[in-house]
Amino acid sequence: MSEKTSRNRRIRKKLYLDEFAILGFEFSCKLSGKTEAEYEQFFNSLAELINTQHLYMTFDNDSEWLEGSVTSADRYGNATEEDRSALQTLLNSSDIVSEVKVGELVDALYGM
Repeated sequence: MSEKTSRNRRIRKKLYLDEFAILGFEFSCKLSGKTEAEYEQFFNSLAELINTQHLYMTFDNDSEWLEGSVTSADRYGNATEEDRSALQTLLNSSDIVSEVKVGELVDALYGM
């Protein structure tokens, strides 16, 4: 989409371009839990954040690292700076999480 072409509103909406772009962000962190209960508590608090902020979150997880992306659960909604800071606060407050990285808001369909 590097080429600037003139598209009508209907096409921009179908392609999620310009004013219809959906913003999201990526994150990663290192997990170092010792017990199943620590992991369960962490993922329960993460699920609560996702539900209260009305977000979609995708994960790529191995035994040590948790990486993912976050967007709004609304059809044309965007993740916000508030969502970014809420996730960053949650990750930084957990005892089993270290090396937290939360990316900037970008176009979720064409920029991540």
